[in-house]
Amino acid sequence: MAAELTPEKRTALDWIEANAARLSEDHMTIWHLHEPSWREYKSAAWYVERLRAEGFDVEPGSAGMPTAFCATWEQGSGGPTVGCYAEYDAVPGTSQEAVPYRKPREGVHPNAAGHTDPHSALGLGGLTGALAMQAAMREHGTAGRIKFFGEPAEKMCGSKPIHASHGYYDDLDAAISFHPTSLPALSNTVIWETHCGCYWSKVYTFTSPDPETWGSAGERKGAQNSHSIARAPAAMDAVCLMYTTTKYTKENMLPHRGSWTLNEAILNSGFATADNLPPRFGQIQFAWRCPSVEMAEAIERVLDNNAAHVAGLTHCQVQGDWVTKTRPGLANNALAEITYGNFEIVGPPKFPEEAKEFGRAMIRSLGYEPPAEPFPEILEQLVDPREGEAALRAQLPSWQKNYTSDDYTDYTWHAPTVRLYVGRAAIKNPAPGVRVPHWCHCALGGVPAAMDPMFLTAGKVIALTGLELLTDTAALARCRAEFEERTGGGIGGSKWLPPLLGKDYPAPVHYPWPEYVETARGTEWVLPTLPA
Repeated sequence: MAAELTPEKRTALDWIEANAARLSEDHMTIWHLHEPSWREYKSAAWYVERLRAEGFDVEPGSAGMPTAFCATWEQGSGGPTVGCYAEYDAVPGTSQEAVPYRKPREGVHPNAAGHTDPHSALGLGGLTGALAMQAAMREHGTAGRIKFFGEPAEKMCGSKPIHASHGYYDDLDAAISFHPTSLPALSNTVIWETHCGCYWSKVYTFTSPDPETWGSAGERKGAQNSHSIARAPAAMDAVCLMYTTTKYTKENMLPHRGSWTLNEAILNSGFATADNLPPRFGQIQFAWRCPSVEMAEAIERVLDNNAAHVAGLTHCQVQGDWVTKTRPGLANNALAEITYGNFEIVGPPKFPEEAKEFGRAMIRSLGYEPPAEPFPEILEQLVDPREGEAALRAQLPSWQKNYTSDDYTDYTWHAPTVRLYVGRAAIKNPAPGVRVPHWCHCALGGVPAAMDPMFLTAGKVIALTGLELLTDTAALARCRAEFEERTGGGIGGSKWLPPLLGKDYPAPVHYPWPEYVETARGTEWVLPTLPA
């Protein structure tokens, strides 16, 4: 699998080394913004400004998503188009300072958002790769086009199905997806065959337009106060019933095999009305992850049935609207081989003593004596993709073709796509049977010594892989041939799966997603900032 270190690739590596300090500062800029899904206004604006300064043509608000963008840079004519991307959304309820003990960020509510994976570093890995590719293309006169996307709301698997629905991926010749590793046995590798599965999410909106027609409401007479007569159950009861009914029917949605999950979030319920007025409006969101479209459809049928019955019970009308529907990922072994060959040139990340001492300090704060090596050794080791595939398949039934979820999978149906994992700093479990608290992962995300080796390594692999695809026509042809075979002819082929949201689906940005707001009290996080 070993790849050749060409002059173009050497230029890209040199560019990253020369710009590493600046890129580290850039990462911290995004980490400190910590904006949640669909509301990453400042983060997206930063990327747009930076890419324009680097000579990219940038379309902000692509596909109707205010915090998305599509940036392109081209040199020459007739060259291939290579795609990569940034994510930058943070996760509500994971606020944490970059300190080795539990400490939510100051100035916002303790349940404000924080970067977990972290997408701050994921985005900088993609940007590093794109800019290094550009630098090498400029120096060596390489013809081709870089298409760099801003992909908001990945935690809801939100933007990529929307971009795909609007045709943004149709002109790609290849795409490179990077993620800080979330599977310990696959710390520094590429996915071989078992890509992510489906993530579907739907919002059910219950409204009570005519509560006075509720059958037992009765007529108000004489001195009877309006608060004393029966009222329609209405929207808040509908949301509560939808929640509990789905809990009761969850185990009946699918056969008891395979890995799948179903989660929910209440977006609106009653508008804090404590009077006897029937709450007119309520919303609940469900999100489910599963290996196949067929399993996802089975879950949807139960949810729709529950919603219809709940609406009847509560004297409501109900409407279901999609937030997202991702396709299961499609493998491309040829591109996986090319990417891993370039990973062998770069080598795995190496974490400095500063990062490891921070890890030891966290273990001490948990009440345990830290080992000399606080990070799992595999984080600094390459894993052959076939070995990683075997480790992954060992825990899955033979019929299951996909595992976990992420919306990068929508790229895989439009161009040969690789999924790159790079080891991210994480501490070992401090004792047998003891799990590392989640705040530890969030704290490490704000430590440059812990994050820079990971995202700079990713940037190097992305740049080298992109340059190989741009300069080696035979390598790209192998990837394209496999894509054509797996899809039965490419986009529109006999085995091709079109975007599940259909064509030009509107972005679901109008829901009351958590966000930061400016009030007379200052910057707030949905919930008012707690008093000092």
